[in-house]
Amino acid sequence: MAKGMDCTRDIPTERVDFPRTTRLLDEIAMEAREAAGNESMTDAQVAERVETILLDKIKEGDKAAIFQLGLLYFHQDQFTKAINLFARAKDYDYQSAFMYGIMKYDGLGTEVNMKEGLECMLMISNSETRLAKHLIPAARYNIGRAYYQGFGEMQSDSEAEKWFLLAADDGNPKASVKAQSVLGMFYSRLDSEFHDLKKAFFWHSEACGNGSLESQGAIGVMYSIGIGVKRDIDAAYICLKEASERGNVYAMGNLVTLYYKSKLYTKACDLGYKVAQLNEEDVPTLAVETDCLPYYIAKGIAMACFIYARCLIFGHSLKPDKDLAEAYYSKCYKFDPDMCALLQHTCQQGAI
Repeated sequence: MAKGMDCTRDIPTERVDFPRTTRLLDEIAMEAREAAGNESMTDAQVAERVETILLDKIKEGDKAAIFQLGLLYFHQDQFTKAINLFARAKDYDYQSAFMYGIMKYDGLGTEVNMKEGLECMLMISNSETRLAKHLIPAARYNIGRAYYQGFGEMQSDSEAEKWFLLAADDGNPKASVKAQSVLGMFYSRLDSEFHDLKKAFFWHSEACGNGSLESQGAIGVMYSIGIGVKRDIDAAYICLKEASERGNVYAMGNLVTLYYKSKLYTKACDLGYKVAQLNEEDVPTLAVETDCLPYYIAKGIAMACFIYARCLIFGHSLKPDKDLAEAYYSKCYKFDPDMCALLQHTCQQGAI
């Protein structure tokens, strides 16, 4: 069984949904499609028409249209066009500043410039205007991420902790749920002076209560091992099963292992086989769909491959097939050599 969920340095940017702008773009698209003679327009033609309408608005001096068109380009992956528009509006429009900041930090349509991205997020965080209020939790999370991932003098776990805590806002559901989940992993790191499993469990619980799928799986793992909380297999089953049903692959891998250890071999085989069919190209898509870290998705697949191979070796609810088992052992190692070694060691100790 895994030891918990450490916080890798490769944590994602937190973005913000802009529902009002999205609705407006949808309304413009609908009007274009429903206009006389345009019923048969393709999606590409509709997008071109929306672009033309927004460009005309910009020419007429509509400053809001600059952000709207930038967001349209961003969702179309036309990053260079998007960042150029956000750059035009960032000094007076906080939403444009936010989008410009994450694009600079992640190198979307531009060269990576962590410092410039950080400056945008600090400007938003320090603002007292209501126009920036909905952006502040995500901006503070992104500042924490910058310090956590930074290099040289910029890297600081203590600064990262400070900003993650500000973003998490004592578990406020309207705050950054991503920050709450990341704090759970931040305090789980064994090699860190910030290691505190009780804090890790607290923050994963807050994030889970606010809808975090990643943290729901993490809590299941913590219950199953008894780290940060008293070991409770029933609670582990509930958390891991619910997280698995919602698409958390790491939870699935842990649930497969728990089934196997409990001698529920048919369930272990069924779920293990399902997860073991996932491939490397599936990981990025799953990460986006579930908002879970690719690092832990890969670990979940590795665990499922290993346990399914065990079922094949010993004929647990399956016809023994050593050759196929070897293929799944190899796939486990390919996805995560460390997890493969840990599980092999666990087998040698008789724990599986």
